[in-house]
Amino acid sequence: MAGGRKRGAAAPAGLSATLGSVWRDKHLVLFKAEYTGLVAAVLWVLEIAINLWVIQKVAYTEIDWKAYMDEVEGVINGTYDYTELKGDTGPLVYPAGFVYIFTALYYITDRGLNIRLGQYVFAVFYLITLLLVFRIYHRTKKVPPYVFFFVCCASYRIHSIFVLRLFNDPVAMMLLFGAVNLFLDAHWTLGCALYSLAVSVKMNVMLFAPGLLFLLLSEFGLIKTLPRLMLCAVIQLLLGLPFLLVNPVGYMSRAFDLGRQFLFKWTVNWRFLPEEIFLSRYFHLALLLAHLTTLVFFALRRWKSRNSSSSHALFLLCVFLFNWLSQIITVLFTSNFIGMCFCRSLHYQFYVWYFHTLPYLLWSGGVKKLAHLLRVLILGLIELSWNTYPSTNYSSISLHVCHLIILLCLWFNPNPTPQTESQNKAKRQ
Repeated sequence: MAGGRKRGAAAPAGLSATLGSVWRDKHLVLFKAEYTGLVAAVLWVLEIAINLWVIQKVAYTEIDWKAYMDEVEGVINGTYDYTELKGDTGPLVYPAGFVYIFTALYYITDRGLNIRLGQYVFAVFYLITLLLVFRIYHRTKKVPPYVFFFVCCASYRIHSIFVLRLFNDPVAMMLLFGAVNLFLDAHWTLGCALYSLAVSVKMNVMLFAPGLLFLLLSEFGLIKTLPRLMLCAVIQLLLGLPFLLVNPVGYMSRAFDLGRQFLFKWTVNWRFLPEEIFLSRYFHLALLLAHLTTLVFFALRRWKSRNSSSSHALFLLCVFLFNWLSQIITVLFTSNFIGMCFCRSLHYQFYVWYFHTLPYLLWSGGVKKLAHLLRVLILGLIELSWNTYPSTNYSSISLHVCHLIILLCLWFNPNPTPQTESQNKAKRQ
């Protein structure tokens, strides 16, 4: 009885102490990383109401949903030749994972006709994605909580991509962030499987592949990395098997078309160029070369291997493990961001490819010399660039300037190594 009363009294006391701490630090709640979970939880609940309001009050815009439904309906009707699958916006150009997931959505939404139900499903996708993103930020504690407002509530374009357009890009990114969380929890094999599934929905997830390969080699070495790469390949093979058996060349050329030509009228990032340059294969090759060169330089000079520390002290080990979690995110997000910087074209729905990673890239590691206000301004200019329709010379140039600033910050101010952190602490003491 006495023990029960003590235990019962301890819980309210603990809650009271927590609330008291929050109240004492109320002016710092939005700035101290220890309150990341609290702020994220409040914003996540708020996002439920925001998504419901958007679905109810803002008109749905048909762009690709009907085409998606036409494409998967062809498969349902027995067509497994990828070259014969198409919708009203063109041929099917996504891997097999897309077909399976959107076939499920086809049935859930009464053959794609119940669009309102589809919007609610995508609202759930949005909330899951946000939960996964918040967990990443909570684990790494690199970004002050007030920035989370810009990760969710402040972006009209992201809400539109999810619940007003029903693109497949959000589905791929939801799976990707699930894989990233598994990597943080050291479930590398399962994470690779989920990553491969994300690639099978849309190929843009391959932009994370160079960073993931670097991390796998750093964590396991070449021999133990190969089975995980094979797992990714086997998943792609099994998912695509029904289509590969009918027309393997057709499937590979459509689902993984690296040479696909984009229309100049939809470009967000290259509006200031003449159209003939935008369409030039030489320009595309130059971008590819710049992309690969930048990746190589970052891999050789800025990304750090887990085994780079020679110290065995317990304190340094703890610091190192925490920095390794941050390094996982930094490498993956930077790899994707470099790809975005050198994309042949960015369309409006592509914003979701890197939107949730931008605050981390701006606030993490060595960008401390960049003022908080300037970082918020960069986020605002990027958001404005993606919300300018049709894109203009100024919006495209602004986007590239913001990208360049972030890229330079990542290059000139890399994350400090554990040794540097400990040395700085010793100096301060």
